[in-house]
Amino acid sequence: MNGESYIRRLGAGSIRNPHRQLPTGHICKRDSELFEGCSRDARGSPAPARHTESLDCIIMTAPINLLDLTPVEALSRLDDYMVAKEEPGYRAAQVVRHLWEKPAADFGAMTTLPKLLRSALSDRFSIPRLEIVARQRSTDGTEKFLFRLPDGQQIETVAIPEGSRLTLCISSQAGCALQCAFCATGRMGFQRNLAAWEIAAQVREMALLEPPIAVTNVVFMGMGEPMMNWIAVDRALTILNSPEGLGIGARHITVSTVGVLPGIIALGARPEQFRLAISIHAPSDELRRELMPVNVKYPLAEVLEQARLFDRRVTFEYVMLGGVNDAPEHASQLAALARSCRAFVNLIPLHEGGALEFKGSPPERISSFARSLRDAGVEVAIRKSRGKDIAAACGQLRVERLGRGAPRRPDQHGEVNVA
Repeated sequence: MNGESYIRRLGAGSIRNPHRQLPTGHICKRDSELFEGCSRDARGSPAPARHTESLDCIIMTAPINLLDLTPVEALSRLDDYMVAKEEPGYRAAQVVRHLWEKPAADFGAMTTLPKLLRSALSDRFSIPRLEIVARQRSTDGTEKFLFRLPDGQQIETVAIPEGSRLTLCISSQAGCALQCAFCATGRMGFQRNLAAWEIAAQVREMALLEPPIAVTNVVFMGMGEPMMNWIAVDRALTILNSPEGLGIGARHITVSTVGVLPGIIALGARPEQFRLAISIHAPSDELRRELMPVNVKYPLAEVLEQARLFDRRVTFEYVMLGGVNDAPEHASQLAALARSCRAFVNLIPLHEGGALEFKGSPPERISSFARSLRDAGVEVAIRKSRGKDIAAACGQLRVERLGRGAPRRPDQHGEVNVA
């Protein structure tokens, strides 16, 4: 595809728009109070207030992170740059292709560009990497990655092969504030939200491995609650799904939540067919409050109402805790909940490495529980437990490497937000 057709595919109407807003990193000469009215960005750093672009705007701060822009935004920014440098118009499209579609490790690796241009781009823009701290491979083929972020925080990503499909389980926060009783991530506490690029880059890094890992499906089921970082997750979804981004079909991307209602509403408002999974884990408010404190704010009745309003089929995630939520009466209660919103139920054997005081339900109990759901007219599957030999429970590897650390309250971070 040539540069002109690529630009048309991205939407050339946005190119050279003199009134579009600038992302963090742009400063106008006319602005005397740079940080007046600023918010805090997803890394906790002050972010300049936005200003409309004009000819007197120059870049005086750190290089612009192209990975934190959508492909359309990146093309627009690069197009302006190439015009100023008197480079051919197709050069911007060449760079954008190397961000996500055919990712390059750095500008130097973009060998379709002239050497002098590659050097100049690295002065103005950045394409940061996630550093692999640990990589573990299970006997069942599951691989777990521990990534270090630019500020030293660490997150986990898990690659799960199954036939021709490769599902990548990605993180949306470093730590988690929700303190679910059976979750290792919740026990480490909340550290900070991830920026959009840090979320999407977990998939990008798979393509940069040697040999690369080809991701077909993405699930937001790693560290953190995605709906508590909706602004970044929303942008990351666009990057993941865009044909000019990672190009993963919306129906192959699932966002999992404990039931944060504003986030469910916001996801449902997007036109793409993204999937929704709700972590139920208990069929009554009383038991769910014990296991998941968030149920106080978002009780089951309200969560179920939003599940019914969601215009795509919802999956209920249900971790099987021996002697806690696996009795026949629990199956009957869960079946009633699932039928009320036509939900599919995914039964999850407990990965005991992440919850030492809980025991997983024995396999025969899980099978019996599943039969009860099917007999009640509910579609159900038992998730295959993967990566037992590599600390694959969510948050387990990070805790083993770093310890629990001092958690932050969510309000200590400027970007804990819902839609």
